[in-house]
Amino acid sequence: MINTISWLEGFSWITTSVLTLSCLVDIYSKKSYFWFKNFQRIGLFILNLSIIIIMSNRWLVTHYLPLTNLYESLLFLSWLFIILQFLFKYELSNKFVNLLFNSLITICLSFCILFLPSSMQEITNLAPSLKSNWLIMHVTVILISYALLLIGSLLSIAYIIIDFTKNKTNHTIVNKNLINFGKNINLNINSSNEILDQFSYRFINLGFSFLTLGIIAGAVWANDAWGSYWSWDPKETWALITWLIYATYLHLRIVKNWHGIKSAFIASLGFIMVWFCYLGVNFLGQGLHSYGWFF
Repeated sequence: MINTISWLEGFSWITTSVLTLSCLVDIYSKKSYFWFKNFQRIGLFILNLSIIIIMSNRWLVTHYLPLTNLYESLLFLSWLFIILQFLFKYELSNKFVNLLFNSLITICLSFCILFLPSSMQEITNLAPSLKSNWLIMHVTVILISYALLLIGSLLSIAYIIIDFTKNKTNHTIVNKNLINFGKNINLNINSSNEILDQFSYRFINLGFSFLTLGIIAGAVWANDAWGSYWSWDPKETWALITWLIYATYLHLRIVKNWHGIKSAFIASLGFIMVWFCYLGVNFLGQGLHSYGWFF
């Protein structure tokens, strides 16, 4: 079983890399090939199945949800990106959006499979503080919020890049793809920037709700495990900072009617904060959440 799973991990990384390269080829291809779309759909399905098998195997061996270390959470985050791509695959069919999704999946899988030490990839006994039903509620909700916020913020970064270069490349391949994307979903929008802005807001709005719920669940769990709802642990502190950044984004957008480049810059800052809250804090190796650090 171990050899099979190891083989699947390598296979998953190769599959996501090929899918990302195929998206690049598809964007710059002068023709649209029907078999190319089928290739991407089949590849995405196989990748999804591979990660499910890897996660299910760890669940069967340990008898608890495999979200207790950085390796497992990265696998789960990658799987969430795949699920989101599946959910929008037929309604929101666009080459550029597919590239964004596949790039994130490739980065996550490359990091957890190729760069994390083998000691962090091994199946270990569950820490006493993690033996709780709150593990499913808190960790899964937080990771879902990360997935939604990262996608939304990445669309904002794409907005800034296109806005910065629009005077030089008014009719780039990316712009044409996004405009067609808006027409396909019946949006009365003729600007690729407006499409990115709208969908960035939708992802962030939903992700913020999950982040809020995840923080509340974490506080309840912390009180049950450590006797305090809030300890100003580095992970807790940066989760709060991340929450405040996205709360500011939503407040300025809804109340002050900030749209476009202004809100995109705030969302881009949130993109950095999410990654630091998720991965950067682990480098500190301090606090109650230090079981995930890697030095």
